[in-house]
Amino acid sequence: MSAVISASHLSKWYGNVLGLNDVSLEIEAGITGLLGPNGAGKSTFMKLVTGQMKPNIGFVTVRGRKAWNNPGIFQGIGFCPENDVFYEDMTGGEFVAGLLRFYGYARTEIRDRTARALDLVGLTADQDRLIRGYSRGMRQRIKFAQAVAHDPEIVILDEPLSGLDPLGKRKLIRLIKDFKSQGRTVLVSSHVLPEIEALTSQVVLIHQGKVLAQGDIPYIRDLIESHPHQISVRSGDPRALAARFVGDKSIQKMTFAADGRTLVVETHNRDAFFGRLTGVLLEAGLAVDEISSPDDNLQAVFEYLVGK
Repeated sequence: MSAVISASHLSKWYGNVLGLNDVSLEIEAGITGLLGPNGAGKSTFMKLVTGQMKPNIGFVTVRGRKAWNNPGIFQGIGFCPENDVFYEDMTGGEFVAGLLRFYGYARTEIRDRTARALDLVGLTADQDRLIRGYSRGMRQRIKFAQAVAHDPEIVILDEPLSGLDPLGKRKLIRLIKDFKSQGRTVLVSSHVLPEIEALTSQVVLIHQGKVLAQGDIPYIRDLIESHPHQISVRSGDPRALAARFVGDKSIQKMTFAADGRTLVVETHNRDAFFGRLTGVLLEAGLAVDEISSPDDNLQAVFEYLVGK
């Protein structure tokens, strides 16, 4: 399958700040998740793909055409930015309709497309309200509406689930998945791994402007599993609990947290540890207040990969 979006040795800097560093990757049709913490370079990459910024080095193409200084590609791209960029004294309907005018549609077509886009995100009843009175979730939805109102083949979504309540997230996730079934290409960014897991299995990990890994979710999970996991167990007697695990082959290290109530375990085999933990607790009659895995997240993967 040929790439829809292709980047070759792409670099972008802002003064002395490096936003993107020698990125080369290909994104095919379907949904691809771009994951990274704030400041990783996700927004910079998306702005380069959408032709909003000129690369300092390298280039990015969309359907084989360079993105920078090429207005001909804009008709086929929809972009939902992370930050709010509104005319606050416009209504939601006026905002979407105003942007559609740039595509040269007739007045009737603009009205119909605006109505469809607002209905898609559940804002029909609020289309005549000023945007300044919109909630955070409504602002996210109106940004999404303007991004897809012209039926683009490629949809670029920068942190689109941020600020949405659980129901709003589920609805937007369903809409994004529908785009895939329609044969569109979606590039969606997030710093939350479960959000991307709900959307797609194809992931690009980006950190400090560099691509650390690209592949499916099982591959990314394998990266997590290949380094020691920290598991915190808070109980009334952490030392008695630790004594039960002395010599356990599934454990590399045990320490006590500063609160004096938490045992911190490092293990390469979480399943074996948790399986043994249940038996130990029952056997010793120990009460546990909380079990958590503070490094079982995307940041842990970044830190592990950066340190390799």
